[in-house]
Amino acid sequence: MMTGQRFCEILTKAKIGFVGLGIMGKPMSKNLMKAGYSLVVYDVRPEPLEELVSLGAEKAGSSKEVARKNDVIITMLPDGPNVEQAILGPNGVMEGLRPGSTVIDMSSISPIVARKIAAEVEKKGGEMLDAPVSGGELGAIQGTLAIMVGGKEEVFNAHLPILKTMGKTVTLVGGSGAGQIAKLANQIVVGINIEALSEALVFGMKAGVDPELLFQAIRGGLAGSAVMEAKAPMIMDRNFKAGFRMRLHQKDLRNALLAATEYNIPLPVTALVQQMINALVNDGKGDLDHSSIALFIEGLAKTEVRRKKV
Repeated sequence: MMTGQRFCEILTKAKIGFVGLGIMGKPMSKNLMKAGYSLVVYDVRPEPLEELVSLGAEKAGSSKEVARKNDVIITMLPDGPNVEQAILGPNGVMEGLRPGSTVIDMSSISPIVARKIAAEVEKKGGEMLDAPVSGGELGAIQGTLAIMVGGKEEVFNAHLPILKTMGKTVTLVGGSGAGQIAKLANQIVVGINIEALSEALVFGMKAGVDPELLFQAIRGGLAGSAVMEAKAPMIMDRNFKAGFRMRLHQKDLRNALLAATEYNIPLPVTALVQQMINALVNDGKGDLDHSSIALFIEGLAKTEVRRKKV
């Protein structure tokens, strides 16, 4: 276990390694740099890597090198296999990890995989936080993400200033893997909400009600939600540019269903929404925003939700 003195040393040095500069990781890295942290960065793609270097980050040639040069290593990658490869694989974080270092995985992965990786990190004398996020690309850019954290309380408290540069709300949910459980729970609620919103808008549209007026009528009542506020305008404007890609929501619900099987938990509506998403991904819509779940319902009803022309 790391001491309080060691934690203070880490935060005083304020040098962070960041692996994964994708749609979320790149703006999160930029916010860390804006907050005054020095970054050593790595990504398999040269373009975002060079962009961060142009802003003052130090380039690393592998995840191993990132770990070797830093006491805090953040990973932000698409799914569990990517995280396992970056941390446990050849030239991965584990090969360069120094005793007393902390790995913060901010990817959205299976809690089972998160706990497996945490156990390996601890065997080498390190600490691990699983800290997946919600808020999409805009939240990553604005630094307003909701961050759900699993791990030891003293490790969480020591790294809270770092996490707060990227998120508006940062919550310790429980021990190792609990952050991933919370993120999957979030994705269950979001996915089902988008599907329900899609049904409601299609229902109103085909029954002859202006969808904009329907939205205004129900948004202030019990049906109102952050999901409705964000996604109803996108559906009505036919704007399915990805803030959060459909294939990523597919991955999250898959992980939720796999974990539910492991823990013997029935998730019947989640499974239904996952089948809708599977069909849309098979139809080539995996890189659209997850609000395009509406396209599945529209297809069944042979109706397209649009604002009325003025």
